[in-house]
Amino acid sequence: MTTTAAELSHVPLFSLLDKDELAILAQRVEMREFAPRQRIYKAGEPSTSGFVVMSGAVRVTLIDEDGQEVVFSQPRHGDFFGFASMLENTQHATTAVAMEPTVCAVVDREDLVHLVSSKPMSGLDMLTVLAREIHSTQRIVRGRAARNPNDVYEETETLGEKLADRVASFGGSWLFIGIFLVLEVIYVAINIALKHKAWDPYPFILLNLVLSMLAAIQAPVIMMSQNRQDAKDRVRSELDFQVNRRAESEIQALSRKIHALTDKLDDVEDRLRG
Repeated sequence: MTTTAAELSHVPLFSLLDKDELAILAQRVEMREFAPRQRIYKAGEPSTSGFVVMSGAVRVTLIDEDGQEVVFSQPRHGDFFGFASMLENTQHATTAVAMEPTVCAVVDREDLVHLVSSKPMSGLDMLTVLAREIHSTQRIVRGRAARNPNDVYEETETLGEKLADRVASFGGSWLFIGIFLVLEVIYVAINIALKHKAWDPYPFILLNLVLSMLAAIQAPVIMMSQNRQDAKDRVRSELDFQVNRRAESEIQALSRKIHALTDKLDDVEDRLRG
């Protein structure tokens, strides 16, 4: 199945190419259909082509250091995948599977070499698109890095957990200590002044009972609040780790793409000078 220049013009990677450049690329690019759950390529296979999703959806996964399958990206219409390995002429580091009936434009390494050889400025156009993607990724990373762990945790906290924080915050303040001491002094003074008519004469058994109950309730509430603070710290650490891993992965992938395209432009420049 062949493709047309009009179809390729809707692909962001080729959006800056002119009509002649699109026509040259369309003559060499082929369309390939994939059924739902059909594997497009798997990790470890030689990379000979990159893919652009024209319709449908694809799931790209990789295996992390712990041996767990992680979703790397979910390309849809206009998105491309598999280009980094294709440009570097290395094995695929990811596995791509069609999630629904999908049509992809298959771009070979020689297709890009032919395009850049015929139209050197097309390489610069594609580099410009990749540069925009880098800036977009940087904005996303900055936005994720700015997420407040407290806000993330509060999205799932219950009314009881919020109440525990309020009680622990008030119970550990000087205001609580001052109010408690004033009430205790007033309570003791009244019972001493009433002498035999006092409802809680010395040694203030009722007061001791109330204080014991207060301590028994306050202690687990404070522990509950401390546990929630530990959970917040874990959320903060996980967010920092995710941001660092995501930023490292995105930057490395985009850097590989740019270096590969830069090398190709240098090769074309050497040929033109020769």
